[in-house]
Amino acid sequence: QVQLVESGGGLVQPGGSLRLSCAASGSINSINAMGWYRQAPGKERELVATITTSDSTNYADSVKGRFTISRDNAENAVYLQMNSLKPEDTAVYYCTAEYQPYAFSAYRGVWGQGTLVTVSS
Repeated sequence: QVQLVESGGGLVQPGGSLRLSCAASGSINSINAMGWYRQAPGKERELVATITTSDSTNYADSVKGRFTISRDNAENAVYLQMNSLKPEDTAVYYCTAEYQPYAFSAYRGVWGQGTLVTVSS
């Protein structure tokens, strides 16, 4: 069984920065795409950023130029550096990954439990 564990959330003032981390553990042969989503109170979960194994990235328009996604393939980890944070960035941030549990198996999706980011003065 594969688990994703996020860390790094917390309370930060507007204009501040946070770095989220997510590490995958368990039966993993390989990981394809990894990403971050967020869900604000009363809203649907939305894409924040994704990254492929070749480091190709995709960002939501609302975070472009402020957030940077990166990954460490050797550690099965993905990170989200968040700068110039705004109150509207307040949400639970979820890590997700597409992984292959063993060679020649189909890829599966897995989600982390989420980490709360609160941007407030």
